[in-house]
Amino acid sequence: MTTFRRGVAEWRSPSLRRATLWVPQWFPKVAVFNVPQEAAMAFPHLQQPSFLLASLKADSVNKPFAQRCQDLVKVIEDFPAKELHAIFPWLVESIFGSLDGVLVGWNLRCLQGRVSPVEYSIAMEFLDPGGPMMKLVYKLQAEDYKFDFPVSYLPGPVKASIQERVLPDSPLYHNKVQFPPTGGLGLNLALNPFEYYMFFFALSLITQKPLPGTLHIRTSDCAYFILVDRYLSWFLPTEGSVLPALSSSPGGPNPSPAPRTPTMPFASYGLHHTSLLKRHISHQTSVNADPASHEIWRSETLLQVFVEMWLHHYSLEMYQKMQSPHAKESFTPTEEHVLVVRLLLKHLHAFSNSLKPEQVSPSTHSHATSPLEEFKRAAVPRFVQQKLYLFLQHCFGHWPLDASFRAVLEMWLSYLQPWRYAPEKQAQSSDCQARCVSERWAPFVQENLLMYTKLFVGFLSRALRTDLVSPKNALMVFRVAKVFAQPNLAEMIQKGEQLFLEPELVIPHRQHRLFTAPTFTGSFLSSWPPAVTDASFKVKSHVYSLEGQDCKYTPMFGPEVRTLVLRLAQLITQAKQTAKSISDQCGESTAGRPFLSWLGFCSTDTNGSYAANDLDEMGQDSVRKTDEYLEKALEYLCQMFRLSEAQLTQLTLALGTTQDENGKKQLPDCVVGEDGLILTPLGRIINGLRRFDIEYQGDSELQPIRSYEIASLVRVLFRLSSAINRRFAGPMAALCSRADFLGSFCRYHLTEPGLADRHLLSPVARGCAARRPRGPRLSLRFLGSYRTLLSLLLAFFVASLFCIGPLPCALLLVLGYLLYAVAMTLLTERSKLHHL
Repeated sequence: MTTFRRGVAEWRSPSLRRATLWVPQWFPKVAVFNVPQEAAMAFPHLQQPSFLLASLKADSVNKPFAQRCQDLVKVIEDFPAKELHAIFPWLVESIFGSLDGVLVGWNLRCLQGRVSPVEYSIAMEFLDPGGPMMKLVYKLQAEDYKFDFPVSYLPGPVKASIQERVLPDSPLYHNKVQFPPTGGLGLNLALNPFEYYMFFFALSLITQKPLPGTLHIRTSDCAYFILVDRYLSWFLPTEGSVLPALSSSPGGPNPSPAPRTPTMPFASYGLHHTSLLKRHISHQTSVNADPASHEIWRSETLLQVFVEMWLHHYSLEMYQKMQSPHAKESFTPTEEHVLVVRLLLKHLHAFSNSLKPEQVSPSTHSHATSPLEEFKRAAVPRFVQQKLYLFLQHCFGHWPLDASFRAVLEMWLSYLQPWRYAPEKQAQSSDCQARCVSERWAPFVQENLLMYTKLFVGFLSRALRTDLVSPKNALMVFRVAKVFAQPNLAEMIQKGEQLFLEPELVIPHRQHRLFTAPTFTGSFLSSWPPAVTDASFKVKSHVYSLEGQDCKYTPMFGPEVRTLVLRLAQLITQAKQTAKSISDQCGESTAGRPFLSWLGFCSTDTNGSYAANDLDEMGQDSVRKTDEYLEKALEYLCQMFRLSEAQLTQLTLALGTTQDENGKKQLPDCVVGEDGLILTPLGRIINGLRRFDIEYQGDSELQPIRSYEIASLVRVLFRLSSAINRRFAGPMAALCSRADFLGSFCRYHLTEPGLADRHLLSPVARGCAARRPRGPRLSLRFLGSYRTLLSLLLAFFVASLFCIGPLPCALLLVLGYLLYAVAMTLLTERSKLHHL
């Protein structure tokens, strides 16, 4: 990094630039001229873009990363746009990877500062919003160059719409479609350099292959994630205005956006109106013109590209088709994708909330309002809302029922709480007031009603199908309940539902975009409608635009959702009891384990209960956290839906969720049939909160090799013990049949515990086991355990400290075990006599 910065600094030195002309290392060794014009005249082949592109491609293989970036900086500085135009598509692809995912480029999604600090610093400086790459973009932008982008790599709904000759809703695609010539293949978009760069940058999150599961990378530390944050902060500033584009030469004019000229009309393409930006400039004098007016197009383009590439993978028609259980998923987002979208939403809230107090209300809108302020007001409702809703609906319905859903959940909750990203700070006089949602946010809640209500019902459906004993699942329920239980939020949602359920007046029906002429060309702000003061109309318009005119709305505080909440409360109570049972069982098993079992002389129970739950691995602390999460979640739900303690108690008793008298966990609700235990319908919907004890009931010698055993040694010991058992089967049976102490001693070592001592839960298993009688046999499998061998080595090591040799130590161990075996034999016989 030091070399890179020093080289750039030296080249930018005015004295050095006047004295010499930098010649890339891939050029022939020739004399150096004082001015670039002389070099161009003496070497006309240097002006050929193909030679420059070929040289850069060769150096991309032969030179190290730092040197390549340093050379690129100098090329961007010194070569004219005419020559840079030819290398731009290759350079963008070499950085962000190919659209088909074959080439990974610089692999920004895996590049981390703490792993590769030099490469990370160079890449971030080169791709910074004020860095060399963006200078190249603006240099080409000033010359009105266009670059072809294949329509086939656009999100599914957009691609299908363009292929059907229907204009997409977003103005991002207007006047850009290039139809192929005769014999040509595929449709293309004619994009200006800034659009082309941002298309590749945004799509690299989607088109590149997902990260391997074995590669644990924190998304927020990656170069791609940090670049997204930098671009958002630069082009969507929460303070001040958008920074002007970097000029291509000192003192030169800032490049203006490339003109948008129409190509071939679509079926839905109608009248064109001037954009809000142009109207704004025409009403002001050149003296008072806001400089941001000339650059607001970059902010619009950036947001539209991010929203289209990251969220617009589902249309309303596609979403309705996806409700079928047999529908095939067209696009599946990754956890990394969701985290980046959450970053976008959080910044958009901060961007929209940075409006000046006197400009927050639409009634104060006037021609004096800057385009940036207009854009802040329109950003979320006009660009994000519908596409985000369909994206979340798909995630809620199709995401796996595991802890990775936490990323989707936090993205949803971030969107629901714009007040968390407001610049003003609430008075911290009390905890209640600090968490209270101000009435200022009532319009946002009402205009996003489905985001709160329908998605909450979707989360309830997921929660009822998950194992709430898991700390991660319990945390998700707690997070949702805590957010929705914020003071005054539930009242705002109820008010929004009341406005929607009011008797309808005249609501204009939605028209298909095929028959509707768009009222925008260059800027989406031109379609911003007049302020609607009727709150009921706005809520109805929001619901119908997202769900269609024939939607069936289920009130969040109605009887149907209340029933689901009661079921969730019942499952929370069950999960708390189950977690307590697991905790008690773990404590008992630890306390009741004999001391010699730690040395490997007693069999270890390898059949743990609740094997599918992560509580066993995480310990008592997780049990405590689970109980706390579920307790607070239940409290919040009761607060939101006004559930009384009597209702919870009655529901718990009605569904049979009370514990046994001894506090142990109950079996699932089942009946005994001809083929064993059969789950009842109630037992099937308990979602694993009650389970059968799964134990190995077969031959102990043939059970799977455990992780604490040496596989090869276990197999050798099995063959040895099998040979001994075949050779001495008769004598061992005769010894075990004796009625004296020797017979008892042999039975203790050569026979397994009776079937009556096992917890056979199925009559079928009991019958099968009864048909497999086993005689006396010797088992040496315990010698294949790491713990046994380690204990023996430790014993020999301790004996050596007392000057006891290996043979005397082995004799002492055998003598000690014989004494222990004699004692256990006497205790076993005495217990049998007691039971008789």
